[in-house]
Amino acid sequence: MSLNRNDKCWCGSGLKYKKCHVDFDEKLKKLRQQGYRVPTKHIIKNNEQIEGIRESAKINNGLLDEINKKIRAGMSTEEINTIAHEYTVSRGGTPADLNYNGFPKSICTSVNDEVCHGIPSKHTILKEGDIINVDATTMLNGYYSDASRMFKIGKVSDEAKKLVDVTKECLYKGIDEIKPWETCLGDIGAVIQEHAESNGYSVVREFGGHGVGIAIHEEPFVYHFGKRGTGMLLVPGMVFTIEPMINGGSHKIFVDKKNGWTALTADGALSAQWEHTLLVTEDGVEIISK
Repeated sequence: MSLNRNDKCWCGSGLKYKKCHVDFDEKLKKLRQQGYRVPTKHIIKNNEQIEGIRESAKINNGLLDEINKKIRAGMSTEEINTIAHEYTVSRGGTPADLNYNGFPKSICTSVNDEVCHGIPSKHTILKEGDIINVDATTMLNGYYSDASRMFKIGKVSDEAKKLVDVTKECLYKGIDEIKPWETCLGDIGAVIQEHAESNGYSVVREFGGHGVGIAIHEEPFVYHFGKRGTGMLLVPGMVFTIEPMINGGSHKIFVDKKNGWTALTADGALSAQWEHTLLVTEDGVEIISK
């Protein structure tokens, strides 16, 4: 349905179309005609939605900060889950992982060769030299934010330290590629793959970043490997995660058949992941959750 300039904008802002997204739509139309793949309207967030995501992220960032203060050798990953759950609920949020498609805990804890979706357990005790990814997703008033961090437990090997550091570099190289109206999702994947492989590492193919905000997972899917100049054009109002999972050996993985969730490296090599929720702005990018 076409809108008149004085109709309310399709984005839900309550503003007249001419005061809101009319110029934006004209720009997208021209770019589509030039052959670019452009985002559909449901991917673009309005100011109210963006503010809701930011408020959710305050809790999500805070719980990861809290874990950073308390994580140590000798604690169980179940204790990390308890910290995350209690912190989130006490601030009015909901741990979005809990019961998502049957996931049994409030946070993901993936240790050493676990790539992602590790399930917290009282039987998994952190020890000196471990590396662990803690992945948190928070829902507040219907808005979602998502981030993960790597933690080094005590003194870790040079091999583990380098993998953790290079994986974070991959994330930030991906973020640096975000230039509204200029770059595409493929540019993010390409730079991440280039940096990982130049350091002798591999990029997990089966998982990637994703749109987030109104739901825990939305379009678009964000590949962490690929070719420059491909994929969806990046435009203001898009909110998505970049979350490269980088393996110290082969990119091949498998999912634990016993729990149906935890992905592990096929060769037993270490794996690392960092994740931020990002907003494409008019002049660059805002890191919302980290």
